Amino acid sequence: MDDVFKALADPSRRRLLDRLNERNGQTLQELCAGLAMARQSVSKHLAVLEAANLVSTRRRGREKLHFLNSEPINAIADRWMTRYDRARADALTDLKHALEEQTMDDKFVYITYIKSTPERTWTALTDPAFTKRYWGIELKSDWQVGSPVIWDLDKLAIADGGSVVLAAEPPRTLSYSWHTITPEFVAAFGDDHEFLRKASAERRSKVTFDIEPVGDLVRLTVTHDGFDPGSVVLGGVSEGWPPIMSSLKTLLETGEALEVR
Repeated sequence: MDDVFKALADPSRRRLLDRLNERNGQTLQELCAGLAMARQSVSKHLAVLEAANLVSTRRRGREKLHFLNSEPINAIADRWMTRYDRARADALTDLKHALEEQTMDDKFVYITYIKSTPERTWTALTDPAFTKRYWGIELKSDWQVGSPVIWDLDKLAIADGGSVVLAAEPPRTLSYSWHTITPEFVAAFGDDHEFLRKASAERRSKVTFDIEPVGDLVRLTVTHDGFDPGSVVLGGVSEGWPPIMSSLKTLLETGEALEVR
């Protein structure tokens, strides 16, 4: 772990890791772009990161691609954090990332890394028994393009004929249109008539899940878009997605979901 701490001590190397976290598999030229560092300096920093096993490389023709390996950092966290503390820290970190990612008025983007497989992550997104555990909602569908998505909240089932599967490529991509905001839905989560009035006048949005394997981890990107400027629904999902996805991550990694209600 000494090499890992040494590598992480330098802010320039941390910045390179941030760049790879944003987009994995970059060339040296791509990593140099936008950095106030000479190409030779970037190469030296990458060599230190590679020696610490924080970065791995792979050849693609004449190009050398660089990939983030977060396992040494996870090992440090596992050594000094209990499972309970790890779950709380993950939730706070994911919330921070979610707030940083939300940069547009009509879109919400959330990225998290989960120690899981694409297949198991896909199941967690599509199996009603799974969604019930970390979300409190049973999402029911055959997950074929064009099929309806039924939102079953205990005794309340939302099937308005508008929430449908837009894309389904297991285990990599899932997209469906969002349900309409009905009085029953608002009543299930709090009686807010002003929110209902504004939300029911908005166009329907959609959510997309992109699942990408990264070593023995999965990079899960949630993109919720299609909102009108100043959308009240966007404000609601921006607060709702971070705890839901943190609960999903904790469930897949520990077997126990967080309480998000």
